[in-house]
Amino acid sequence: MHDVSVAFFWHHHQPYYTDDLTGETPLPWVRLHGVKDYWGMGKLLEEIPEFHAAINLVPSLLVQLEAYTEGGRVDNHLRISRLPPDSLSEEDLHYLLDNFFMVHPDQMIRPYPRYEDLYRKRGVGIDPPERARKRFSKRDLLDLQCWANLVWFHPIAFELDKELAEFRAKGRGWTEREKQWLLDKQLEILREVIPLHRRLLERGQVELTTSPFYHPILPLLWDKRLARRAMPDAPLPELLESYAEDAVEHIQRAVVYHEKLFGQKPHGMWPSEGSVCQAMIPAVADAGLQWIATDEEILSCSTDGWVCRDMNGYLRNPEMLYRPWRVEEAGRSVQIIFRDHAMSDLIGFQYQHYGAEQAVQDFVGKLEAIGRATHRLGDKRPTLVSIILDGENCWEYYPRSGVDFLRGLYRRIVAHPKITPVRVGDYLSKYPATDRLGQLFPGSWIQHNFGIWIGHAECNRAWDLVSRTRRQLVKATAAKKASEAEIQRAWEELYIAEGSDWFWWFDPRHHTAHDMVFDRLFRKHLQNVYALLGQTAPVELARPIRQGFRIAAPTEPTGLLNVRIDGRRSYFEWINAGHYQNQSGRGSMQRARESRASDVYFGFDADRLLLRVDAQDGPVRERWTDLSSLRVIFLEPGQFVLTVTGPSRRHPLVQLFHAGVLVVESGTEAAADFILELAIPLRSLGVGTGAPLHFCLELYQAEKLLERIPSEGAIETTVPPPEYELIMWQA
Repeated sequence: MHDVSVAFFWHHHQPYYTDDLTGETPLPWVRLHGVKDYWGMGKLLEEIPEFHAAINLVPSLLVQLEAYTEGGRVDNHLRISRLPPDSLSEEDLHYLLDNFFMVHPDQMIRPYPRYEDLYRKRGVGIDPPERARKRFSKRDLLDLQCWANLVWFHPIAFELDKELAEFRAKGRGWTEREKQWLLDKQLEILREVIPLHRRLLERGQVELTTSPFYHPILPLLWDKRLARRAMPDAPLPELLESYAEDAVEHIQRAVVYHEKLFGQKPHGMWPSEGSVCQAMIPAVADAGLQWIATDEEILSCSTDGWVCRDMNGYLRNPEMLYRPWRVEEAGRSVQIIFRDHAMSDLIGFQYQHYGAEQAVQDFVGKLEAIGRATHRLGDKRPTLVSIILDGENCWEYYPRSGVDFLRGLYRRIVAHPKITPVRVGDYLSKYPATDRLGQLFPGSWIQHNFGIWIGHAECNRAWDLVSRTRRQLVKATAAKKASEAEIQRAWEELYIAEGSDWFWWFDPRHHTAHDMVFDRLFRKHLQNVYALLGQTAPVELARPIRQGFRIAAPTEPTGLLNVRIDGRRSYFEWINAGHYQNQSGRGSMQRARESRASDVYFGFDADRLLLRVDAQDGPVRERWTDLSSLRVIFLEPGQFVLTVTGPSRRHPLVQLFHAGVLVVESGTEAAADFILELAIPLRSLGVGTGAPLHFCLELYQAEKLLERIPSEGAIETTVPPPEYELIMWQA
């Protein structure tokens, strides 16, 4: 067989989960995958120094790791893990019961009898937390807090740390002090992740590479029309302007940050989702990057099918895949390698179902077969087989997080006389590309297209929201309408919103328990741009992007109201009102702080929309003295915003705006005492009988948004007809 150089290239990435303006981090996956996969994958390599590989570290992941280890970041999962069970609020308890079993049961719950016992007691998918909580004692909750974090330690941690192994062996009945020790141990391991990778780099075992800073789909920043190369009939967003300069910024900043963290510039880059196009080559080269990688299907499309697989999965012209190529554009050149799609997917999706030894034998056997297939082709270079996949996601489905498989595979390859593990950069230095692609086909590593991130209603709407926000930011930057520091922070928020992960979860084929989290975080980053510029965000950013998602009021109005706007509580004035009881959303996006408003009542008299807002735990006049304003944001009819300045004052200033312009003589009223009462003439909103009214409320402290009610969606109702009460009476 021909000599085979196998290049393992592990891609480490997480979405940017934090709202930097509020400090809220709703999801724990950077911390949990850091303790398990990012640390564990590095330790596996460290114990077998002869095995060489490449690891891609996305800058936005590294920034979040540093926020935990250097900045004291606390995600919501960690905050609730830290709390003693008897101090959990009702909302925290519901979060715990909803989220502390979010792992693969077969590999991360059932191997541990106590965790499985708690899992069965919870009745996941059967009972809501309100019912399940009755079955959990304080001892159960403390054990659950421990197990939900304990299973995210990598198996090697238990091999190296006797105390940790003894902790797990105990299995149940831990004390509060022991739990805190476990969580401290998590952060201790997390602090090792970046130094561990630095050591692997410095000893020459691992090549560290980068990705565009916030993981955007680079070709779509250059030109969204490129999506039609592989999808000719795909509908595109309304706004198609290029963000090419943003793409360049993501690349250049990634290189600078990587060098700062690891002491040397990266030579290689994994473009986000393996997404490439011809136009990006000069920017890649100008940043000092020497090589990039993507999927074999891009090579097939770039060579008009000369390299492809037949219906049985066998490669035609395999020698063309197992070598580097060169791409040139505008006088600049970059080398490119193409992943063996089938071999990479075996690790990602198939070998989890095999025994470890069987999987190792199968994989090495396939490498040997590739060597035999390329034996008589006359190429003196070793056959380059590129194995590229995510370095964290698949291991949750393997026994022992894939340790036995990877250990066996690494050792078998190191001992093989004809197979050599290599760093990509080393191979390219010794055997640079001699073949040139005439044109690099625009696509990603998923079906050689961009269909996940563009081309359907929700993704297209998200792109248009980015475009409109970016237009405002460009104008504000040119006009210097904010300080330089605020403008820089606003651009940072926009760059975050350009990341690929938001659009991934807007794709209708992808769903997670955290759909609402991603939806809200994406829109929050765009809202933050406006906040930093001192502008009011468009009401469109208050509307969820996910289609079919609605928050309906628990009750609708049952009759016309007779309300005197005086801020005094009267049961009979609001007896026929619709009622929304404010509860911060359960699940990952819930607020850590208490809600400032408990209830919203709404209804109509003959001419006006009437609103009542109750403060939490006391009168508005006492509980809201620190609030600067309350805003009623109308999604239907659009572009109306009612601003109540000083909502705790007896007679707050109330103003109605339409498209940012004050509606003069709007006839609005407001009064605050025990409650806040508002009246808005329907004529000022331009609505009549049967018109939909969809609105939400926002509470501000200075210019900082404290709370949105409801946290997602809107309160929805309809303007009633004059004969409304007669209709309701007859009903």
